[in-house]
Amino acid sequence: MTVMTTFSLPHRRALTRADLAVVPDDGHRYELIDGSLIVSPAPQIRHQDAVMRLGVLLFEACPPELKVLSAPVDVVLADDSVIQPDLLVARRDQFTDNDLPGPPLLAIEVLSPSTRGIDLLLKKDRLERAGCPHYWVVDPEGPTISAWTLRDGRLVNIQTATEDELFSVTEPFIVSFAPSSLFDR
Repeated sequence: MTVMTTFSLPHRRALTRADLAVVPDDGHRYELIDGSLIVSPAPQIRHQDAVMRLGVLLFEACPPELKVLSAPVDVVLADDSVIQPDLLVARRDQFTDNDLPGPPLLAIEVLSPSTRGIDLLLKKDRLERAGCPHYWVVDPEGPTISAWTLRDGRLVNIQTATEDELFSVTEPFIVSFAPSSLFDR
């Protein structure tokens, strides 16, 4: 038997973190960007596989004062902006029991057909405005990975690697891998 849950959100005003709290736990990802509700379906298996493989690489390289987590974890950038990056890295002492209040050191998104524009435009812009020092995007179509670093208040591309090219960074910690290693061949 299928149970249907209904809920209502306010009309004619920007949504807030409090509004997000009444959204049902129904398998979708609900995020707020500048007061607008973003709803994403559950990701495809290939997406989740890449998230897990990258998460393991980051976990193994991560220094003890930092923590690597995968979605869903609420990152509260403002009362009207709560996002859930596919992966994030932040200082352990920055987390509350429920969320990360403020930008992570690193936010990572693995692109999906339904989230490509959101990840490359809206989330990148909102993370930049919040002062997130590092943002990476993995594109399964290449496969590629692109890294941006915050410089003078702007996220600037510092590296893009495709297929078997080595992606190597030193911040927020040292890690190297080829984008192809995140996907089955």
